[in-house]
Amino acid sequence: MDTFDYVIVGAGSAGCVLANRLTEDSNISVLLLEAGPKDTYPFIHIPAGFFKTLYNEKVNWCFATEKEEGWGNRAIHWPRGKVLGGSSSINGHLIVRGQREDYDGWAQLGNRGWSFDDVLGYFKKFENAEVGDPSIRGRGGPINVREPIEQHPLTETFMEACVEAGIPRNGDYNGATQEGVGYFQQALKNGRRQSTAQTFLKAARSRPNLRIETEAHTRRIIVEGGRVVGVAYTQNGAEQEARAGREVLLSAGSIGSPQILELSGIGDAERIKSLGLDVVHHQPGVGENLQDHYLARLCFKAKNIGTFNERSRGWRLGVELLRYATSRTGLLTAAPGNVSASIKVMPGVETPDIQISFAPASYVDGQIGVLDDFPGMTTGFWQHRPASTGSLHCVSSDPNDHPSIRPNYLGDKIDQDTMVAGAKAARRIFEQPAIAKYIEAEAIPGADVQSDDEILDYLRGNGATVYHPIGTCKMGTDPMAVVDPNLKMHGLEGLRVVDASIMPRMVSANTNAAVLMIAEKAADMIKSARQSS
Repeated sequence: MDTFDYVIVGAGSAGCVLANRLTEDSNISVLLLEAGPKDTYPFIHIPAGFFKTLYNEKVNWCFATEKEEGWGNRAIHWPRGKVLGGSSSINGHLIVRGQREDYDGWAQLGNRGWSFDDVLGYFKKFENAEVGDPSIRGRGGPINVREPIEQHPLTETFMEACVEAGIPRNGDYNGATQEGVGYFQQALKNGRRQSTAQTFLKAARSRPNLRIETEAHTRRIIVEGGRVVGVAYTQNGAEQEARAGREVLLSAGSIGSPQILELSGIGDAERIKSLGLDVVHHQPGVGENLQDHYLARLCFKAKNIGTFNERSRGWRLGVELLRYATSRTGLLTAAPGNVSASIKVMPGVETPDIQISFAPASYVDGQIGVLDDFPGMTTGFWQHRPASTGSLHCVSSDPNDHPSIRPNYLGDKIDQDTMVAGAKAARRIFEQPAIAKYIEAEAIPGADVQSDDEILDYLRGNGATVYHPIGTCKMGTDPMAVVDPNLKMHGLEGLRVVDASIMPRMVSANTNAAVLMIAEKAADMIKSARQSS
């Protein structure tokens, strides 16, 4: 059995950052465990390869929610990365920080050191931003951030329509203010995805104080005498153990981290007993406080202009493949969304409460994956800060069984009202002269869906995740908080959780940038604690 200073569970967005930053000190030894394979699948690195990884069980856990009446008794597909780089290897490679008020809100909950001013330096640290004010944006960091390579004429048209609808242009939504409309910013360099595996981990891979093990599925955390001392995992059918001289760093994500904790006997005592496991540490907040962004789409048939739909088929696709191979440009560099607009829709809100995306493409049945066979365009919209919270818990003591995921979408009346208002706001954009001349008809949900009740029924029956689960090991000081503001497990030594699960409340953003920030800050806290001990 090998011993390391730190054992990191999960080589995803957070784990790869931790592995890099900790091993910058040659005196620190790190073992990085990843349940999935190396990131050799070629579509990972092609930006539009997102569509090829969305349902691919080789690199994706392919979780699903429980069927609930609140969203039409449908099991909603929840992709999460199962590969080096984690979800940063399969996501839409979008970089969105969120609003200053999100992080100030974390601090006001008792999480000192997590206000926006406290964390801004960590956002800047990971990025090399080609846009924005350098006093707010990072320069020289591992992850290159830029506006889309492929800027379809309809994206500019959509932004003109936003302005006509009263939404201002914003040249950098990651800058001083989020409100307004502008191009999405992407983690791309030379036309290739900037995952944490290809940035942070690649830079650290050759260090002798870092060991990386793939296809190493963590079964449980080992606790002895009230202290976490290591990890038990399986690899190539064999059971293995690794010891952590200082700490285990759990970075398995908002699904994996609470699942591993419960399998280790760490969680609500009665729930642990119901799984037939011994209670190691009663921690009732594990798996609770689950939050996610719930998205709905409006799809339109286009006229008088070409869209991505036609370019993805036949000889045109061949042209796009050639463009990408020779110049790293064209359709294969596209993200799921080209434009982001943050707007206010509910009375009395001080900051935007809805995010709207746009793509010059449309999908069969409005569900991302297969493009329509007619020219089309799509807007997706979601509530920045949903009030509804759900839960995520193990269904058995078998680590191979997927947990029960109950996100409670639209469970709160404010979420229902906000999303209905968001649908109306999105429609108003497409009624504006700049873009109306390119619309043949609203394909989904269609002109017959008009009343608030009809819109809400559509939202319930057709919405989906935006792939942003957070909160299941929340940071805080209240009885349901799992970790403290230093990300240490309450009441248990030798364990920190470092991933999206620690967010106490949802951010007004696609969540990957916040996870990178969390990991950067955590690495500094860990190194500082080591130096002072």
